Amino acid sequence: MKQSSDMNRRQFVQLATVTAAGAAMLPGRAQSAGAGKPSGVRALKEPAAIAMWDFSWLLRHDPGHEIGSEFADWDKVLDELVERGYNAIRLDVFPALVATGADGVLTESFHFPYESKRPRAWGNQHSTTVQPRSALKEFIPHCLERGILLGLSTWFLGPGVEKITGLDGFVRVWDETLRFLKDNDLLHNVYYVDLLNEYPLFSGFQWLRWQMDGDIKARAAKASEDGAHLWQEKAGNYTGEASRRFYTNFAEEAISRLQKNWPDLDFLFSLPYNKDSADWRVMAPTKIAALDVHYWFVMNPLFGTPESGYWQNIHKIARTDDPFPKVEEALLKNWTTHKPQLIEWMDQQMAEVAEHGRRYNKPIGSTEGWGMIHWLDHPSLTWDIIKEAGEICAGLGHKHGYRFNCSSNFTHPQFPRLWADVAWHKRVTERIRST
Repeated sequence: MKQSSDMNRRQFVQLATVTAAGAAMLPGRAQSAGAGKPSGVRALKEPAAIAMWDFSWLLRHDPGHEIGSEFADWDKVLDELVERGYNAIRLDVFPALVATGADGVLTESFHFPYESKRPRAWGNQHSTTVQPRSALKEFIPHCLERGILLGLSTWFLGPGVEKITGLDGFVRVWDETLRFLKDNDLLHNVYYVDLLNEYPLFSGFQWLRWQMDGDIKARAAKASEDGAHLWQEKAGNYTGEASRRFYTNFAEEAISRLQKNWPDLDFLFSLPYNKDSADWRVMAPTKIAALDVHYWFVMNPLFGTPESGYWQNIHKIARTDDPFPKVEEALLKNWTTHKPQLIEWMDQQMAEVAEHGRRYNKPIGSTEGWGMIHWLDHPSLTWDIIKEAGEICAGLGHKHGYRFNCSSNFTHPQFPRLWADVAWHKRVTERIRST
């Protein structure tokens, strides 16, 4: 009886969910990239409400543990995501682990240790072992059943990724991963392929920054210490002609090579706001299929002031949570006092993204934003600012023609108080998806 009930529920979700192409998804008839109406970001006219599930979808999928396993039941969390109005996911497909390693050996299982006593907002909350290839074969069909668009991405994390070097190595692991997905009939509803998270700074692809720095040992030590995938208030300066030319040429060549083998897919690099380090604007004229530019209000010094304690205690996650109440109080005061100026500032940033999109004929959007970059579900912290920021930027995104947008970068079940506010999610996603 339960099996029949589950099947009826699944068929209902399949029939009720609107697919990427805008038609009803029938059971057993997933919409393929390149088949029928394309689902790529350049082709679709309807805005997508996208949730960044990063590497958490896998590293927190551990049914054997109660803590830190919020993605244990993929069916459950995907149904909850659809209920909240989201129709797209940006997820790490772990290309450096799915493909053969630098030694040519194919590895199925990888261990992710957990050594820190500090809470981790994303990723594994305890040591875990995962099988990325088999996981993708299981997880993606669950997404396709619900007509969910897939933004394939990577933060380049995991054992042995430091051995992947050079343009050839980078293109190879992505090409092998896309081939693996195609061979397993998993290249459906692919909205885009984000080749590297927040290019060129905030990922685990250390080789790229080593080349930009010209100091391999120093950069390796810094990346290991700071966490290469984490946004830093002040990053290295890559505005010089040589480093800028290197990373723009790298991106152009990587996309050219992959586009040749995968002409039906849209390739891009998601981009961070770092005007004093690696300005996203120089990437707009390149071959990226769309502009995915990430902004947060906390980047404005009126809000994320040094005195607020945010950068020292939340962004880097302090060893003690004693300062958290004062951080919350300071941020709330800054937000309330300067809200008109902050909204005007964000409006200007998003308008500039829109202007570059028009100039270079590219769709625009954001898969990460809008209040604080890092936050925790903690008794001393509320989600009030992040919720309000999400609603504000859903409206601004609609104003500026965003084709995809997020409510926040905390749209995960491991943030239970935010996840539980179904009404808020529905308000934001309805505004994002409105035309």
